[in-house]
Amino acid sequence: MHKKIALTALTFLASIALAACSKSPDVTANATGTTIGDTLKIGVNLELTGAVAAYGNAENDGIKLAVEEINKAGGVDGKKIELVTKDNKSENAEASTAATNLAIQSQVNAMIGPATSGAVSAASLNAQKAGVPLLTPSGTQDDLTVDSNGVKKYVFRTTFQDSFQGQVLAQYAYSNLNAKRVVLYYDNSSDYAKGIAEKFQEKYQGEIVATETFASGDKDFQSALTKFKNLDYDAIVMPGYYTETGIITKQARDMGIEVPILGPDGFNDNSFAELAGTANTHDVYYVSGYSTKTALSDKATEFIAAYKEKYGSEPNMFAALAYDSVYMIAKAAEGAETSVDIANNLANLTDFEGVTGTMTIDEDHNPIKTALMVKMKDGVEDSAEAVEITGDN
Repeated sequence: MHKKIALTALTFLASIALAACSKSPDVTANATGTTIGDTLKIGVNLELTGAVAAYGNAENDGIKLAVEEINKAGGVDGKKIELVTKDNKSENAEASTAATNLAIQSQVNAMIGPATSGAVSAASLNAQKAGVPLLTPSGTQDDLTVDSNGVKKYVFRTTFQDSFQGQVLAQYAYSNLNAKRVVLYYDNSSDYAKGIAEKFQEKYQGEIVATETFASGDKDFQSALTKFKNLDYDAIVMPGYYTETGIITKQARDMGIEVPILGPDGFNDNSFAELAGTANTHDVYYVSGYSTKTALSDKATEFIAAYKEKYGSEPNMFAALAYDSVYMIAKAAEGAETSVDIANNLANLTDFEGVTGTMTIDEDHNPIKTALMVKMKDGVEDSAEAVEITGDN
């Protein structure tokens, strides 16, 4: 009798433990949000210095241009947008602290950024607790907007997620480039790159003849590239950021490896060509949510002209995504009284026409939109092709 009771108690306790592991506490339970005052306050939490400052600064430029335009046109419900900007220094801990400062001390009504997935993950918990929507222009890790409780009420993104990029790379390599045999070389220190590589391995219909990894901060890739040089394959698929993939491309071309190189949106910065060398960027392809080579909406042409007038250069994908992020928040803020209202309106945003295309926010707070595959030549974008995922992928 006592043994049965003990076993029943243990079973009961085990079930509680299992439930605790499978579902985490709802951190939004006490989230009260912030009230919209005389201005619409948008917090900017970006990588303005540090390892991936190129992303953050491009996004900051896009944000400032959008705010300037909206304020010039009369603001949102007659209220000007006020920016409160924090540099997270490309460090996750700093991103977390910045989110807290923006939501609690500055009482912002919405946040844009961070740019990278790890920093978004670190910042999102504090946004959730405060009840302030966080919209990342370029954070692509699949689980940024969902957890064991389901969708994160206050976390959204303007770009597509990692798994989608992996599918695009798999389909484009196999079907568009006729690459039936590839080498997979990815950054195993990055959840972003690992997520893309995992989905690529799942969806690619050809043969992966070799898989090797590198880590953030690596500079010498000769060992892996030497292995690749002696293999028979049609392309290298390289999930990672420009900080390493640019150097890898240079070292590969210097060794005489001339096959196409494919990568995710982490290639999308001028620094990639600077690291690779402009002459080495032939047959380099990367996933992008925006390109000046093709207009995904009627607004794109006007945006390019305005950006060039203000900054003297063409906008890249990161600037365009951040620009759209401001306009998405402005649209969601129409008629809103609190940050909670803005979050609810973002969740219901449909057929929003941005410079990166027309998008609708789905049930997991991801945008439904078109992806592009950009081809480089002489260090710049040469062409861009829309990619629609087929049933086989």
